[in-house]
Amino acid sequence: MTSRGLALLVAGAYFMEILDATVIAPAAPHIAADLGVPAVAVNVAITAYVLTLAVLIPISGWLTERFGARRVFMSAIAIFTLASAGCAAAESLPMLVGTRILQGIGGAMMVPVGRLVVIRTTAKTDLVKAIAYLTWPALVAPLLAPALGGVLSTYASWRLIFLINLPLGLAAFVLARRLVPDVRAEDAGRLDWRGFLLAALGLAALVVGMEGVGDPHPDWAVALSALVLAAFALAFTIVYLLRTDRPLVQLRDLHIPTYRVTALGGSVFRAVITAIPFLLPLFFQLGFGWNAAHAGLVVIALFAGNIGIKPATTPLMRRFGIRAVMLGAVIASAVCLVGIAFLRDTTPLAIILILLVLSGTFRSIGFTTYNTVAFADVPGDRMTSANTLMSAVQELGAGLGVAVGALLVRLGGALDAQPYRFAFMVLAVILVAPAVEAVALPREAGNVVAGRSS
Repeated sequence: MTSRGLALLVAGAYFMEILDATVIAPAAPHIAADLGVPAVAVNVAITAYVLTLAVLIPISGWLTERFGARRVFMSAIAIFTLASAGCAAAESLPMLVGTRILQGIGGAMMVPVGRLVVIRTTAKTDLVKAIAYLTWPALVAPLLAPALGGVLSTYASWRLIFLINLPLGLAAFVLARRLVPDVRAEDAGRLDWRGFLLAALGLAALVVGMEGVGDPHPDWAVALSALVLAAFALAFTIVYLLRTDRPLVQLRDLHIPTYRVTALGGSVFRAVITAIPFLLPLFFQLGFGWNAAHAGLVVIALFAGNIGIKPATTPLMRRFGIRAVMLGAVIASAVCLVGIAFLRDTTPLAIILILLVLSGTFRSIGFTTYNTVAFADVPGDRMTSANTLMSAVQELGAGLGVAVGALLVRLGGALDAQPYRFAFMVLAVILVAPAVEAVALPREAGNVVAGRSS
């Protein structure tokens, strides 16, 4: 009971984090009008949040080992909740950006620490059930956020977007005191400050560069300079982490096939899948001439597929094995993307809805298989480092997916192609990478966590 309650608590925190990462975008015009700034300027509040997450996640593991999971998790919830109140009270854009950075500080500690506690206190045979609880926020929040942000800002106030976190955060804080065990290390050692600063520089430059590329009116000099800096900084970080004795994160964990397939292929899959609900409403409005309400309602079909298949994902993994289900989800997702690329304004609505439901179905299956197998073979004494690295790469994958989608649309326009169809086709091709990794996975991978005997 406590294990399930803990997983649900962490899932709720994860939902709040993802929701707040994406809910501002549809409310940007209302926020801008209220604060007296151009709508495009509000994008800095989104970037500040994602940037803070990317920079601080790498030290979440050390903080847990040094100060204990319960203290760090409760502090993170308190910071996130108070920062949400600050966002709602913001009277200027700098104040909103400052409180969003505080939200990012809370979010960077909240979810990685919570997930670490779940995977360290759950038996591997029960891990698939716990991971199922931790997966649904990533499926639901990105689809609900645009509708929630649009409805609240249009018919009430954009400030309610942040105020809804207050009762949720208060409840999570109270429950955390009861449910989160005080997991920590006897000797946490010293923080690898050099590794942290190198990783922070590289990740910050990568986020700035990708956000710059995804901007409607990009400053190419700034974006490309940031991406070049990111490439050099991250390459140097990798060399340093492989050579130092007590690194910030242990890159050698990537030698474990089940861990690597989620950290690398799974992050690519996450980036591609995250781009779909961002591109679809624009595709329907600009390509089909639909209004925003019509487009938004149709995209909810993805949500129906996500939820509808959820009860069947565990039986599928037990029946066919994680590798087969993972590979099937990746290939089927690519096929759905190709199908979406060939939609026309004359395509019957029923066909569009069926295609989107299928896309949401395979999205759910893919996320569940990747998350289930991620820590199947990671030794207990390396779980903290592995979780920290996984949290960082998954956060980047989700955060950069939208920027990649926006870039592909612009490339399609520059090549005189149909931009959204071009974007969907290229995203389908990108899924070849996780498909190849899934094929290389051992056939028996994840059998223990999936409850499969052979």
